[in-house]
Formats: sequence, C-alpha cells, structure tokens
Amino acid sequence: MAARDITPLLADYEGVVALDARIEIDPEAVERPGPNPDLAIRPYPAQWARDIELAGHAYHFRPIRPADVTLYPDFLARTSPEDIRLRFLGARKDFPDRMLVRLTQLDYDREMAFVALDGDSGALCGIARLASDPDREAAEYGLMVRTDLQGQGLGWALLRHLVDYAKADGLQRIDGLILRENVQMLKMCQEFGFTLAPEQSGTGLVWASLDLARFSLP
Repeated sequence: MAARDITPLLADYEGVVALDARIEIDPEAVERPGPNPDLAIRPYPAQWARDIELAGHAYHFRPIRPADVTLYPDFLARTSPEDIRLRFLGARKDFPDRMLVRLTQLDYDREMAFVALDGDSGALCGIARLASDPDREAAEYGLMVRTDLQGQGLGWALLRHLVDYAKADGLQRIDGLILRENVQMLKMCQEFGFTLAPEQSGTGLVWASLDLARFSLP
C-alpha cells in the first residue's frame, strides 16, 4: 500500500508550512490503471482522455469538467426535441442553470461522464454518462449524440469508452432504461451485447443490461 506522512505541519494566519514529509509507494501498484478506488476524493481522471477519428473527422474524448457547462447551450440547440425526449424519457424544453451545473460537476467516485468534442472547434458533440449504485456493483448509463452527427459511429465509440471505464472501475454491470420507440439505441444495445427485457406493462420502457464480466466487443 502507498502511504504519506506530513509532520510537523505548522499553520497560522499567513498560511501553512510542511516542515517534513514522507511518501511511500507500492512498486507493484505503480502501473495499475486508474481510477484508484483507495482515494477518498478522486482527482480528475485525465488518463481517460483519447483522440479518435470517425468518418474522416477527429474527435477528442475526455471526462467532463465543470467548465463544460458553457458548451451545453449550443449542444442542446443543435439537438432535436425528439432526441432530447428519447434521452430524458420525456419532453423537456427547459434546462435550468442549476441542472446544467449538476450535470457537469461530478463526484468522480460515484459518477462519470465523457464528452466527445469536435477536434477542430472544441464544440460538444456527444455525452456518455454513468451513475453507480452505493455498492458500486452496477451503474445506470445514459448516452446522447448531437442530432446532426448521428449515424457516424460516435455513439458506439462513446459507449465503448464508457464500458472500458466501467470495467476498469470494477463495476459488474451497467443498466439503462430506453423508450421502446428509441429503435436506434435499442439496435445498438443489441449489437453491443446488452440483454433487453420489457419493463412493466404500459410504461413503454425497455430495460437494457450489460454483464461486464462476460463482455467482449462484438
């Protein structure tokens, strides 16, 4: 195990000074990929950024940041009301500032969201999101791609990135609720290996579940 010790630590009205510090590192854990489950507060997981090319266009995937709240208005303006309805399981015209702040300021220990940014302009093109249960066994996922960029493989690439992260994070399963009329998402889930099961009669929802222990990319 890694350990750290700071002693003595002097503090007064002018600031804080560490007079001595010691850090012990476990050599066997140096190459362990993040995220580190032992940290009380997880730092920004910068190691989960990557660049990809789809249909001749470059995208940059990275974990979401609080500053990304400024990217949402343009993204939502370029996403059709129907796509917004399918993602949020109901019509939504208004996205209050408080809601957008909540979507971009995450506790990375329990939640994760990846943004797909245009490689040239930096505009927001898609978002994939995870929210795990308290036992960290399963997580609910969500996925939305800007309307004008659908059909190019961006949703598939985001979902794959999200699954790679979930497996590295030790999750056993990811689940999602999908409207029955969201045929594109249901088709992608089937091709990806999700198990689909109808929800209660009359809800119009389908339950999608992916067993990460048995997952291998088709």
